[in-house]
Amino acid sequence: MSDHPTVRLKPREGRRVRAGAPWVFSNEVAMDVATKALPPGSLVNVKGDDGREFGTGYFTPSSLIAARLLDAGSNVTIDAAYLSKRIVRALALREALFDRPFYRVVNAEGDGLPGLIIDRYGDLCVVQIATAGMERLIEPLAGAIELALAPETILLRNDVAARALEGLASEVRPLKGAVRRVAVEENGVRYFADPAAGQKTGWYFDQRDNRAFAAQLAKGKSVLDAYSYTGGFALAAAKAGAREAIGLDSSAPALALAEESAAANRLAAKFVGCDVFEELERLAGAGESFDLVIADPPPFVRSRKDLEPGAKAYRKLARLAARVTAPSGFLVLASCSHNISQDRFGVECATGIARAERRSSLIRSAGASSDHPVHPFLPESAYLKTLVYALD
Repeated sequence: MSDHPTVRLKPREGRRVRAGAPWVFSNEVAMDVATKALPPGSLVNVKGDDGREFGTGYFTPSSLIAARLLDAGSNVTIDAAYLSKRIVRALALREALFDRPFYRVVNAEGDGLPGLIIDRYGDLCVVQIATAGMERLIEPLAGAIELALAPETILLRNDVAARALEGLASEVRPLKGAVRRVAVEENGVRYFADPAAGQKTGWYFDQRDNRAFAAQLAKGKSVLDAYSYTGGFALAAAKAGAREAIGLDSSAPALALAEESAAANRLAAKFVGCDVFEELERLAGAGESFDLVIADPPPFVRSRKDLEPGAKAYRKLARLAARVTAPSGFLVLASCSHNISQDRFGVECATGIARAERRSSLIRSAGASSDHPVHPFLPESAYLKTLVYALD
C-alpha cells in the first residue's frame, strides 16, 4: 500500500462520482494550496467533504476532469502487477468474443483504465495515452503489457488532440520492436493498416459489427462507401457478393492500402481519391445511384463549439448521400463525434434525408463493437453512432 495525497470535494459536490462515475471535475474539488501544487497526473485518494472515500485515482489540477478513479480502494499501489491484472481481465473478455487477435484490448474507462487505449494487431500492440495520469504510469504500463500480452512490438501512438488539454506533447515511437505495416483480419476479409501513420491507431475496430451488418445488405447490390479510409465497408461488401463496390476518400495512402487489400483478397472494388462532398454532388448531378450507400466521415464536431456547424455538415452529408441512394435502397450514416448526442445526430440525419425528398425508415441504430465497452455511468464514452435507413 502507498500513502497518496488526499483530494477533497467541496460540500455538496461530486454528484456524478457519488452515483458511480469515475470522474471528478475541477469545479467540484476544494483547491487548497497543497492540492493546486500537486504535479499533473499525481496518484491521489479522493474523498468527499463528509469523509466518504471514493478511492484511488490520478489528479491534474489544470484539467477540466481533474480526477479519474482507478480503484474503489484508497492508497492502492498502481504498479505493473496492478495494471497487468486489469489488462488480463480486459483480454479475457475479448478472447471470449473473438477467435482472432485483432481487437481493442483496453478501452479506457470502459475497462477501468482511464486515459488508455490499447489496440491489438496480432503480435503488435498500439498504445494511446491521453492523460497526464496515465503518462506518469508509462513505465509500469509497459511492463504490464509485457506481462499480459508479450507482444513482439509495442508502438506508442501518442498523437491524439486530447493530450494538449493535459499539457502533454505529441509523439509516436516504439516502446519495443520495429514498427511495420500490419494485416487485420475481420469478417473474413484481410485488410492492411499503418499503425504509425494511419488514422486513430491505424484501423477502426469500432465499426466491425456495423460493417458486418452492411455486408448482409450488399449481395448482388451496387455499393458506395463514402469516407472509405482503407476500404472497410467497401471490401466487406465486395466479400459478401456486391455487384459493384466503390470507395471514396481524400487520403491517397489510405486508398493505396485499400487497393492492396482488394488485390490480396481478390475482390473487385474501385477506389477514388476525391473530396467526398464534391463527389457526391457530382454523382447526384449525373443521376447516378447505388443500392447501398455508406457515409462514415471523420468527426465533424471535435469540440462543443463545433456543434452547430458540425450538425449542419451531418445534415448536408445525409442529404447528399440520400440523393445517390437508389429507390428501395439502404443508407448507412455514422458519426464518431462524442460531442453530438445520439438524438441530435438522428435529427440531423432524418432532416437531411427529408430534404433530399426521400422517405425513410430507421432499421438499425448501433454503437461501437463489443471490444469497446462503455462505462455505465459515462454516456460520453458511447461516442459512435451508426444509423441504417431503408429509403423509398
